[in-house]
This record gives sequence, structure tokens and C-alpha cells, in this order.
Amino acid sequence: MHESTVRVRFCETDMAGHVNNTSYFIYLEEARGKFFQEVFPPHLNTGSRFILASTTCDFVSQAYYGQSLIIRSWISKVGTSSFNFSHSILVEDTKEEVAKASAVLVQFDYEKQQSAAIDGELRELLEVYLDVEKVRRG
Repeated sequence: MHESTVRVRFCETDMAGHVNNTSYFIYLEEARGKFFQEVFPPHLNTGSRFILASTTCDFVSQAYYGQSLIIRSWISKVGTSSFNFSHSILVEDTKEEVAKASAVLVQFDYEKQQSAAIDGELRELLEVYLDVEKVRRG
């Protein structure tokens, strides 16, 4: 499992005083970017290989300005040309879960404008982060 931390800025909150729903998608995007930077070697050039096909976020509790949030990320499925991220967002101090999220990323061939198979070293690295036990528990 990979972890990254973000600090909630005032501009990410709304009139109710809690983190606005759109901000969570920014946190998730940042967590995935850090995952690619920290897990994959530069020669795999993962930043430009994938497109986001789907993303969801279920809001469990509220987060507020000034809090530090931990985004836990793991791979929940590896397919032929796509893979799924699962995420859990927790308040750092209390470990209270504030959101659960998922994303489907597709390896994309920009020249052919179509999906491409995930294979070799990239598939092996993704499978290292495939948390089978978490997938089983749901």
C-alpha cells in the first residue's frame, strides 16, 4: 500500500466549512501522481502512458481546513489494458476515514488512439501493489 499526505487549504473548503467534494478528486489525482513517481522507475515513463477512464468517491465523513489527510492507495485489479486504483482518505491525527474512492486507468497509445496492453515490467510492478486481501474484504 502506498501513502501520501496532503494538507487542506482554505480554498479547498466550502460555505459549510468542510472540504468541498471536488477537492477530493484533486487529492486523489495528486496521490496517483506520487504513486507513479515513487513506485515506478523513470524509464517506464508512466506519467504519459495512462488516461483516466473512471473515478468515483464516496464521502464517509467531513474534513476541514488545516487538517492533514493521508491518502492510502493500492491496486485492486490489473486487467489486459487497464488497472484499478482503490483509495482510502483518512484524517492524519485521528485515522478517521473521510472518503473511499476508486479510479480506472487505461494504458493508451496516443499514436493509434486506442488502449494498449499492459505487459512486462510495468505489469509486474502493478501486481506488487495488488492488495488481494483488501480486494477480498471489499
